[in-house]
Amino acid sequence: MDQRLYKATIEGKVESLHNLIKEDPLILHRNNYITTINFLETPLHISSILGHEKLADELLKLRPELAQELDSQRSTPLHLASAKGHVGIVKSLLRIDSDMCFASDFDGRNPVHIAALRGKIDALKELMNVKPEAAREIVCKHGQTILHLCVAHGQFQALKLLLEDWSFKDMINSKDKNGDTILHLAVTNKQTEITDYLLALTSMEVNALNLKGMSAMDILIKRGRDFRDLEIEESLNRAGAFGARPNTTKEINLLQYPDRESSPKNKQNKRRKKSLNQDDWLDKKRSALMVVASLIATMAFQVGVQPPAGVWDDKNTNDSQGNSVFNPNEVRHNINIFYTYLKRHAQFYMINTISFIASLSIILLLMSGLPLKSRFFMWILMVITWVAITAIALSYTISVILLTPSKDENSIGILIGITVFVWLCLMALLLIGHTIRLFVKIVKQFVKMVRKVTKPFTKRKRVHVNNGRVLV
Repeated sequence: MDQRLYKATIEGKVESLHNLIKEDPLILHRNNYITTINFLETPLHISSILGHEKLADELLKLRPELAQELDSQRSTPLHLASAKGHVGIVKSLLRIDSDMCFASDFDGRNPVHIAALRGKIDALKELMNVKPEAAREIVCKHGQTILHLCVAHGQFQALKLLLEDWSFKDMINSKDKNGDTILHLAVTNKQTEITDYLLALTSMEVNALNLKGMSAMDILIKRGRDFRDLEIEESLNRAGAFGARPNTTKEINLLQYPDRESSPKNKQNKRRKKSLNQDDWLDKKRSALMVVASLIATMAFQVGVQPPAGVWDDKNTNDSQGNSVFNPNEVRHNINIFYTYLKRHAQFYMINTISFIASLSIILLLMSGLPLKSRFFMWILMVITWVAITAIALSYTISVILLTPSKDENSIGILIGITVFVWLCLMALLLIGHTIRLFVKIVKQFVKMVRKVTKPFTKRKRVHVNNGRVLV
């Protein structure tokens, strides 16, 4: 590789190329290819990409065979010039060798295909004027026609240019390797403008089926629904399109009327889904409820073995010598605390024990494997949780009262009393609400069961009167 030749090619300077040839007349013969990053290209490939028309003409004069060279992607200079839309270079290359219109790259596409899918209209016109039959070749890799490429890449103007030529009318219903026509692709890609244009053509088969047995309407229903789908659906309906699958009619109804249920079975599924969503909270909150129950049990156990007023302390004080000395004031203080605590010990231990047992019951129910998704068991679990939380709150209240000095007992007692009252009212409302819901559910189930049992006996025969005769 000659770096000077590469630089002259990139800059497109014909004078620099001539100077290099004067220095070395064989430079173009020895440097057919210039190696760039991941590519192997000739100077003509680079000129075709960058649009250096004068340099490309000079290279073709000096070495016309460069027009037939392939790069590392099996692309000819005509492929690259067509992709970029450099019409002048395309004309020069066609004058040298027009048969290069049939050359295929790694994807099986020739220069006419490339110009169409890139939307290079002027280059496409020039190529079709010289070799129109190249546009009729099938892309080997995907079995697509040039019309498929235009639709797949959204090139509406290129598609119109091709279909305005009557020689391409027989290709309008061609299918690729998946059996899809260009109408299938337009609906799949939600191309409203192309779809309307194709449906306006009388030769377009609007109900053609692909290898999956799906028409364009089937693809529309299966994919989903947005504002573009509504426009496409209206166009398909006007063109007389219909679905080939048995359930397409139901799906069209759901597409047009999304809030309307098509059958009682759908209503039943909707109710079942709603019920599952309501009951699914337990599965999501099971771990959190287990942690809360364990925490309440730990708190109740700790308070039970170490009550808030303390325990009897029989340790004597020590003198300066380190000897044990009896302190009657300390004993009197401990006795006063102990007897003060004994006045409320019964209610304290009773409430604390209820909290402890309730929290253990929650843990046992969560680990028992019972059908907790049932509304009845959910109600039981909710009641036990309410009891555990309320009991631990009352235990805290009694503990605060025990430790409050007598001079502040009245004010603290009023504040705690109001707080506890509000708390109990809130918990009572929740408990009553859930209980009413459970009761209503049970009543509805009972009424439904009664109707189901008595339904066979309540059916009456229809009586018709015809010419004085009674018909049953």
